[in-house]
Amino acid sequence: MTDFSKILDKAKELENKMKESQEKIKSIKVEGISGSNSVKVTLNGEGEMIGIFISDDIMKEDKSVIEDLIVAAHNNAKEKLKSKTSEEISKVTGGFGIPGFKWPL
Repeated sequence: MTDFSKILDKAKELENKMKESQEKIKSIKVEGISGSNSVKVTLNGEGEMIGIFISDDIMKEDKSVIEDLIVAAHNNAKEKLKSKTSEEISKVTGGFGIPGFKWPL
């Protein structure tokens, strides 16, 4: 019986750490960049775009170029967010992945 109690205690501990980790992830902000810093996109930890910067110089370009740069900056930010989220989860799980668990990014 004692072993089962220890397992439950560890599971509760992991659950608490995961909750803390999720709160930390929510506070993460990442910036994606494209076009030599001419377009910047900022995402929060939930993957929502919370900011965008487009330099005045780039506004002289064709609309399709600007659209491509925005997409590229967003994708860059998304990759950075995925990396930071994975780092945070690794801290909790001790570097071991949780089978079948995926973040919605």
